[in-house]
Amino acid sequence: MFGQNRAVALLALIAVTAVWGVTFVQVKDAVEIYPLFAFLAVRFAIASATLAVPAASRVRGLGRSGIGAGALLGLLLAAGYALQTAGLERTTVSSTGFITGLYVVLTPLFGLLLFRTRIGVEVWGGVILAVAGLAMLTGVKAGSPSGDLLVLSSTAAQALQIVGVERFASRYDAVALTFVEMVTSCLLFLAIALALGDLGVPHGWTVWGALLVTGVFASALAYLVQVWAQRRLSAARIALVFSLETVFAGLFGYALAGDRLGLLGWGGCAAILAGIALAEPAAAGTLARLVRRA
Repeated sequence: MFGQNRAVALLALIAVTAVWGVTFVQVKDAVEIYPLFAFLAVRFAIASATLAVPAASRVRGLGRSGIGAGALLGLLLAAGYALQTAGLERTTVSSTGFITGLYVVLTPLFGLLLFRTRIGVEVWGGVILAVAGLAMLTGVKAGSPSGDLLVLSSTAAQALQIVGVERFASRYDAVALTFVEMVTSCLLFLAIALALGDLGVPHGWTVWGALLVTGVFASALAYLVQVWAQRRLSAARIALVFSLETVFAGLFGYALAGDRLGLLGWGGCAAILAGIALAEPAAAGTLARLVRRA
């Protein structure tokens, strides 16, 4: 039964990364029309509204410690997005993609340093393969030191968010914890958007379509699945599965936006998949079934 639960959790996380991957194209089109931080504020407002009804009767059960845990996760989540955006303005896209993917390394390191969570040799092997795959997939063209440092700070925030969810997932109600996380992120992005004078009413289906998909599926449901799954999988394994976001972004960019991965890019995708399969044996069969059905 435990193995079956892990397989279900793994499949759910793969679906989450697929959603994140496909929304890259949508978000790219939307933020060309509507300011980014305003977009993020509305996105997480929609995410909060999505969870509001089921969370209403559960939030009180979190207590101060649970609300504090959810707020911390929301702060880390918002910091990850904000720092990545600031870094992307100063460095190359390929450098940003690669450095962001380094949370597969930082997550087990933070787990070890903060909570003495040790991981096996096979997981470190998976991490090495995933990092190599990210390097092949993104190209890693040199960016500016200041931009790269901001992106690295973003990556650290994302890794800490994953480690934090592992710490809190088994202690608190998943829906209530995720709701507080979404509300905190929304308030932080709202403050940034107001400070920049960017907040306005979104217009057009391009923007609203992206807001609804990212708010409901790529935020509320995605991070709810993360909390649920981290009761069954370690933070290090979660980080490895999340590296599939880069793979799906490349695949959907290829299918929907005419991007071309090239031989090196396809090799990078294969290396990331191999790393996940090595680190999580249940992944091998699941990924094989998905490939056969594709």
